[in-house]
Amino acid sequence: MLHRMALRVLPSLSLAVTEDSVRKRKRIVMFVPGFVAFGVYRAVKHAVPLADPLVLLSVSSLVAVVTALAAYRVGRSVSWMAILREDGGRLIGWLAGWIGAVYGVQLSLLVLALLWMVGYNYLQHPDGPAMMAIIISCTSVARDAFEIGHVRKMALVGRPFPTFPDGVSLRRMLGSHAVHVGPWVAAGLVIGAVSASLGQVAEGQLAAIVQLCAVTLVGGAIALCAYFGGLKPRTSWMTGLFETSITELLKYWWWPGLAFASTYYLVAAGGVIFILRQPEVSVAFAVASGALATGLMALYGYYLGYRRHVEEQEGQNVNPALLRCPFIMGILGKSANMGTPITTAPGSKA
Repeated sequence: MLHRMALRVLPSLSLAVTEDSVRKRKRIVMFVPGFVAFGVYRAVKHAVPLADPLVLLSVSSLVAVVTALAAYRVGRSVSWMAILREDGGRLIGWLAGWIGAVYGVQLSLLVLALLWMVGYNYLQHPDGPAMMAIIISCTSVARDAFEIGHVRKMALVGRPFPTFPDGVSLRRMLGSHAVHVGPWVAAGLVIGAVSASLGQVAEGQLAAIVQLCAVTLVGGAIALCAYFGGLKPRTSWMTGLFETSITELLKYWWWPGLAFASTYYLVAAGGVIFILRQPEVSVAFAVASGALATGLMALYGYYLGYRRHVEEQEGQNVNPALLRCPFIMGILGKSANMGTPITTAPGSKA
C-alpha cells in the first residue's frame, strides 16, 4: 500500500491526482467497477463456494487484476497498443500483479478482519462480508490504478515527477541508505512486538481490539518520527518534529500513520483468522503481526520523508495545507485564475 501513501504525501503526485478534472473522472471510474463487481459477485456465488476464504480471495484477486488494468487504461487515455509500446511489460506486470492481485487480496482481508472485529464473522455469515470484500477492494484498486495511469500520462507529456509510485525508488533508497533506515525498521519491529503483546490483558475478541489499538498508536508514532528522519537527513529528526506545528503533526500522525498502521495490522490479522483458520489472534501471531506492521510503517515513513526531501531539493516544495484538503485547493485554484496570487510557504513542513 506504499503507492497509496506516496500518491497523497508527495507533493508532485498529490497535486496531480487531486485536480478537479481528475477527481470527477475518478468518481466514475470507481462507481462503474464497483457496480460491475456487484454483478460478478451475484453471478459467481452460484458457481463457486465463496464461503471458502481461499476461493473468495482468489475471486477478489482476479476481479482486482482486471479492474486495475482497465482503470489504468482509462487514466492513460490511450489504446493498449500505445500502453504496451510506451510503458513496457515490467510496468504492466507490476500493475496487474501488485496493484491488482496483491493489493486486492490485502483489501479483502482488511474488510473481513474489520467486520470480524465488530462481531460480523465472515466464516459464520459469508454472504455480506464476501460481497463487501469484493466490491470495496475493486473500487479501491480502480481508484489507485486510475491515479497511477494519470500520473504516467502526465509524466510522458513532460510534467516532472521525481517519484513514481512503483517501488523502484524504495529499492534504490534501501541500497544507498540502509545504514540510516535500518535502525528505524529495527525499532519498529521491537516496539510493534512489545505493543502487540499487551493483548494479554484481555481475552478473546477484546484482546484483538487491544492489540489493534496498541499497534496503531505506536505504528503511527514511529512512522511520524521516521518521516522526519528521512526528511531531515543531515539533522536530528527531533529538529523537524519540534519545528512543525502540532496541527500538522496530528495530521500526519493520523494519515498516513495511524490509518496505515491499523490497516497493515488488520490485513495480518485477517490472514491469521481466515487463511490460517485460527479462531482468534493469539499472542504469538499478534506479536509477529504487530512487528510486521510497525516495521513497515517505520520503513515507509522514512521513505516518504526521504522522497519529500528529494522533491524539495528539486523545487517541488508546496504548502502542506494544499495537500491536505483538495476542496480548499480547488477554491484557491479558482482564486488564482481570477488574479489572486497564491504563494507557497518557504520552508513549509510536512
